[in-house]
Amino acid sequence: MREVLTEITDWYAAGETFGLVTVIDTFRSAPRPPGAAMAVSAKGEAVGSVSGGCVEGAVYELARAAIESGEPLVQRYGVSDDDAFEVGLTCGGIIDVLVEPVGPDSYPRFAEVAASIEAREPVAVATVVSGPGRLGARRVIWPDRAAGTLAGNRLDAAVDDDARGMLAQGLTGVRRYGAQGERRLDDLGVFVQSFAPPPRLLVFGAIDFAAAVARVGKFLGYRVTVCDARPVFATAKRFPDADEVVVKWPHVFLAETAVDERTAICVLTHDPKFDVPLLEVALRTPAGYIGAMGSRRTHDERAARLREAGLTEEELARLRSPIGLDLGARTPEETAVSIAAELIQLRWGGSGRPLAHTTGRIHGEP
Repeated sequence: MREVLTEITDWYAAGETFGLVTVIDTFRSAPRPPGAAMAVSAKGEAVGSVSGGCVEGAVYELARAAIESGEPLVQRYGVSDDDAFEVGLTCGGIIDVLVEPVGPDSYPRFAEVAASIEAREPVAVATVVSGPGRLGARRVIWPDRAAGTLAGNRLDAAVDDDARGMLAQGLTGVRRYGAQGERRLDDLGVFVQSFAPPPRLLVFGAIDFAAAVARVGKFLGYRVTVCDARPVFATAKRFPDADEVVVKWPHVFLAETAVDERTAICVLTHDPKFDVPLLEVALRTPAGYIGAMGSRRTHDERAARLREAGLTEEELARLRSPIGLDLGARTPEETAVSIAAELIQLRWGGSGRPLAHTTGRIHGEP
């Protein structure tokens, strides 16, 4: 929903009821992940996508119907259905979509959800999508509070716990329960959509490569910070794509910064007085990605210095150095693409090989 938030917030503020279509589950090589959304206004305007174009025409009509009926529904499209070919889902995958009317009466908490997303405040929306209970029943969960009900206190409590755990990890998907919240993978399906703040990309070293990495990081949806101790180089003018530019010794800044498993750290300084103290701190954080630029000789010398500083082999094994995938990159922009490719590979578990040389599913599990 995040990608259509601006338009649907305007529709909601105007008192309109619009149709919201959300991917809630996927199987095999589905084109869009859970959480992808398309919205249709009361006037027929469409924004967003749930399948990259495959079934947009079909879900558009379902959204228009939901506006008229005021009733939500769940629809499946896939290659096993005759209708799948008719609507164009020929990618080999299956998607389940939730189609629901959204307006001030049907979704009174929507404005609060939108405000939390805009403010980068973590929030999750849990919706009943199958089984006993009312289809479309909704509960909004924040880290410190919740509003709405799904089907009673026990189910609400179970979903609250799971939703907060999913929110902490930035996960979206369907969880299954018994009618009283029993965690036994039963018939009651609840779609939990997490709106966590964007993951952070911390880029150290105010060089031309950093400008390219900041640009591609922003494109991938990261909140980008560039940090360098040299004020003449670390300026907002040199890094217009960064969300913030910090002038501080890198290891000092990192020690003061909140880092979680979704954080990516790129060390581009390849200068021992900067990167060794910085990596001492970085390799002891829970960051999901830590990469450092430099030649293989630089890497060997850096690793030796880090061992002297007391880092263990287990800690050093987390370091991705030389940084990036082997694409033969030379320019700053090409190098940034190779780093972005490694970030994507780490997230989704790809092989890094040409798809033409692989077999099996294209879209694997993260």
